[in-house]
Amino acid sequence: MKQSRLVKISKYLSKHLRHQPERLGLQLQPGGWIRVRDLLAACQRHNFPIAQTELEEVVAKNDKQRFSFDATGTLIRANQGHSVEVDLQLKSTVPPQILYHGTGKQSVPLILKSGLKKMSRHHVHLSAEINTAKRVGARHGYPVVFQVNAEAMHRAGFSFYCSENNVWLVDRVPPEYLQKL
Repeated sequence: MKQSRLVKISKYLSKHLRHQPERLGLQLQPGGWIRVRDLLAACQRHNFPIAQTELEEVVAKNDKQRFSFDATGTLIRANQGHSVEVDLQLKSTVPPQILYHGTGKQSVPLILKSGLKKMSRHHVHLSAEINTAKRVGARHGYPVVFQVNAEAMHRAGFSFYCSENNVWLVDRVPPEYLQKL
């Protein structure tokens, strides 16, 4: 499949599996799952047909591993980043000592004042790698990376979750746990 088609399908799936499943007449099940056959039928009905093989390729090749199939291959979900109410059934886990968050330069003053907030998403997204945080920050202009003292947050009672694609999730990060790099 051409890269342009791969990106187009990925964006379409992100929109409908993370933010607007109802626009396709879909409802996310516990864990954020949707039956593959229901998704493909809904896409067809809404004039955006996706072949099973294309769907499999998007899941396998998406650079951010945004989607996954269940063990049977009959269910699909977005791994994180939802703005709609969904229980992803993630288990709280001990984070690494340090995590990172990338943002655009224009957000720095507000973050230093009030910390990281989930805004319209379910969680704040953090990375275990600084380079990943830089790439994320670059999507918002000149990239700035914050180091998060995840170990201290965990000791203070904050719950951390790790999605299937290794994005670390937390409800918020107060400013005292942040250091601008």
